[in-house]
Amino acid sequence: MVVQVVLVHGIRTSATMWRAQVEYLRERGNGVTAVDLPGHGSRMAEPFSLDAVFETIDGAVRDAASRGPVLLAGHSMGGLVSIAYVGQESPPPVAGFVAASCTAIPRGAGLATYRMLARGFDSLPDRGMWLTDRVLDGTLPPHTRLDFGAGGYAFDTQDDALRSLSVLDLLAALGRIDVPLWFVNGQFDQLRVNERLFRRVAPHAELIVVPRTTHLVTAMRPEVFNAVLNVAITTLDQTW
Repeated sequence: MVVQVVLVHGIRTSATMWRAQVEYLRERGNGVTAVDLPGHGSRMAEPFSLDAVFETIDGAVRDAASRGPVLLAGHSMGGLVSIAYVGQESPPPVAGFVAASCTAIPRGAGLATYRMLARGFDSLPDRGMWLTDRVLDGTLPPHTRLDFGAGGYAFDTQDDALRSLSVLDLLAALGRIDVPLWFVNGQFDQLRVNERLFRRVAPHAELIVVPRTTHLVTAMRPEVFNAVLNVAITTLDQTW
């Protein structure tokens, strides 16, 4: 059976952030589904809720599982909610999991500071898009630069989404994950803050740190991230 891949995007962006991965996986011969979470991308008008997030991921995973073993990959917020999803007490049909740019516990002062900064950024003229564009122009390669925002930016959903993350018990979920697991972080990713703790809780996980890379590892170094997906898929091919 051919490994099927489900991709879960991060906050503010959408399924379009995965275009480089979708193209690679299709050329490789693997089925791939990149979801839009509620309040993002094609679902921008919908309210954000964790129940709807988990329903979205579960629907995509179970549909993919009807065609083969499922590799789930999530980035940033998508990685955090995917940790909670894969680590449920009743495990879903996920055969392997790539958690990118999400080794942080979204609670307490760290989360409050992040929300405050996000609200301040959102209050800037043009909601800070002039600065966002400048940063992305300076860090992303031309062939992925437009992918990150092609589905629009979920400005109105951001604070609700960040607040919702505080209820996730990620450490308990990590302790229940017994499928092959890869943590992928950029060297300069701000969400590496609890990387060592995550590794202690999930000692079977592999940690891959991509040099000279920031939080947007999937778009900044797409060839490297695709190589990680190849390793994960090859691992599952040998298991199934």
